[in-house]
Amino acid sequence: MSLRSNAGRGRASGATACLFAALGDETRLLLVGRLCRGGSQSIAQLTEGSRLTRQAVTKHLVTLRDASLVHGERRGREMLFEFTPKPIEEACKFLSQVSALWDEALGRLKSFVEAP
Repeated sequence: MSLRSNAGRGRASGATACLFAALGDETRLLLVGRLCRGGSQSIAQLTEGSRLTRQAVTKHLVTLRDASLVHGERRGREMLFEFTPKPIEEACKFLSQVSALWDEALGRLKSFVEAP
C-alpha cells in the first residue's frame, strides 16, 4: 500500500478502507481482541461470556474475514478462527505515512506563519 499511488498522495487502497470499516464496529473490535490473545477459537468460544448469539458472531466474523483480519479453518465439526496481523501492520504503515504528510504540512504552515 502506498500513499504515492496513481490515485495521488494520501489515498488509501480499497483494502485499507475495508479494514477501517470492519474495525469501526465495537463488536468486531471485541472479537479481534479475543482472537489476538492467541490460538484458534471456535464460534462457541468467542460467544462464551457474552450476550452475542452464534449467528451474530458468525456475521461479524464474515466481515472480519472479508477484510482479511481473520481466517478460518475447519477442524472436525468446528470452524476455528485465528487473527491475521498483516492487514493491521499495513494500516499502521498507512497511518505513519499520513502522519508524515501532516508533519510536513504543519512544518510548511509554521514556516509561513513565522516568516518575516
